[in-house]
Amino acid sequence: MSQETTSGSLKKGKVVNVIPLKTAQRWAKRWSKREGNYNKHHYLNAFLIPKIDLVEVLKEGVDAVRAYIGVDDDGVEKLMIVGTKYDPLTQIYVDMIPQDNGDAGATEDDIYDFTSPCPSTCDPETLMLQ
Repeated sequence: MSQETTSGSLKKGKVVNVIPLKTAQRWAKRWSKREGNYNKHHYLNAFLIPKIDLVEVLKEGVDAVRAYIGVDDDGVEKLMIVGTKYDPLTQIYVDMIPQDNGDAGATEDDIYDFTSPCPSTCDPETLMLQ
């Protein structure tokens, strides 16, 4: 598995397992289109979330996290994790996604995703949703 999943994978100052906002939006839109017919995803029970994704989003000083569901370009269901900050004026948790400032070198946003769907990453001994 080439995905970074352990605390040993943490590199000082290097964020891993992030995808650009435009990719996340495309995946979420694809999920919404397919979800019009729920049965296309009825076999999805859960997601395996790498520890590093959780550690890095929590390091952002978040008040909470939000998870969006999407389908990647290979048709695999994904859970995209975004840090949020609470806005007491609106009483809404606002997604902490950097605004595109036109910097040609900026290719990653703080949207974490190297989740894997269950099945196939299910625990065969679990009683949950089997």
